[in-house]
Amino acid sequence: MVFLFRDKSIINIFFLVILSIGIHLHFFVNAPVVVFNDNDGVFSLFLKNYVTGLSSTGLFIFYQLIILIQAIRLNLVLSELRMFQHTNYTTAMAYVLLSGMLTQWCSISPALIANFLLIWLFIKLSRLYNHPSPKTLLFNTGFIVGLSVVCYHPTAILILVVLFALAVVRPFNLAEWVILLMGILVPYYFIASALFLNDQLATFKTYLPHLQWDLPPAKWDVPLIVSLSVLVAILLAGLYCWQVSNKRMVIQIRKNWGVMIVMLLILLPIPFIFLNAGIESAFMSLVPLGAFAGNAFSFPRRLMLPNILFWLAFGVIAYHNWWFVYHN
Repeated sequence: MVFLFRDKSIINIFFLVILSIGIHLHFFVNAPVVVFNDNDGVFSLFLKNYVTGLSSTGLFIFYQLIILIQAIRLNLVLSELRMFQHTNYTTAMAYVLLSGMLTQWCSISPALIANFLLIWLFIKLSRLYNHPSPKTLLFNTGFIVGLSVVCYHPTAILILVVLFALAVVRPFNLAEWVILLMGILVPYYFIASALFLNDQLATFKTYLPHLQWDLPPAKWDVPLIVSLSVLVAILLAGLYCWQVSNKRMVIQIRKNWGVMIVMLLILLPIPFIFLNAGIESAFMSLVPLGAFAGNAFSFPRRLMLPNILFWLAFGVIAYHNWWFVYHN
């Protein structure tokens, strides 16, 4: 299966659609569940008011469109930035494949929608190196982060991502850091102003993220442990392949990968540090996970390792499909 995605062809989009439908076959029996918390931001309100009322077919199409658009968009971004030695669709394949690795990721959640903003943010961060007018770009980047927090509170951790990314990509410049922070605060400035004018400033705290160190609510059984083990194996293989190929890359591409690995390390703990975030919130880590997993499927010359990883993941996904069908 992996060889189908190791070249650049328009037919690969058709294969992605088939793969996504195959991974989520259980949606033909049970429609994707809409998961949200009332105090998680604008995305939760959007799901509550406009998505929960959709039919089973509507929910199925909504989920599949989001996954496919995000996968193709991420793949195109990495290709445009020349972050792989050869142009292919393995990143998109990995993104779609990994979306079925955990049962909690087979749901429509604010984290699922937030990945659009995450990909947009990475595009902005990738342009920081040697940009002719970095201050404007930094303000826009900060504004995207602030807007993301308003839309989905656990994305507050992206503040750390942009700060570390700025430290990695550019030499220290106090004015640039201040401009970035100003951009982050602007959405909250407008919210505070609107609340003040309407004499509702006391409700401002509801727009802020709530931190709480705890394990996400989940049944830590054997299937979950196996799923996480296969996910970690794919990630480690991707990191190894990336490290080997990284030596041949120019400095700008290395910095872009540096931003991606910072994003990965900071996004992974989200379910453990935000109140009632759940494992669904870890879906945001799928952007860097898909990027690094793409290395594991595209870098090895022989297809043995990529095929082993693919069929291990597919075995986990097949079990999840069986579980959804017979336990729901």
